[in-house]
Amino acid sequence: MNLEVVETAAGDIYVDRADGERGSKAPFFHTYADEAGETRWGYLCGNCETVNNAMDSMGRIECNECGNIRKPEEWDAAHE
Repeated sequence: MNLEVVETAAGDIYVDRADGERGSKAPFFHTYADEAGETRWGYLCGNCETVNNAMDSMGRIECNECGNIRKPEEWDAAHE
């Protein structure tokens, strides 16, 4: 795994640009708290390069800066 260091307000995180989740504008890349990639931290928005995003209980990811969104993989009308 080749991780890139990104500075954030919360400190340095490590981004795997080869592994991500498809978003409406760009991918959400997996991020890690450690250089070895053993501790998952969250996601980096590939559209605006921010970690300011949120995930709900259905797995939907939304960037709070640019509105990039990843829809949940499974959808159930009962949750609407």
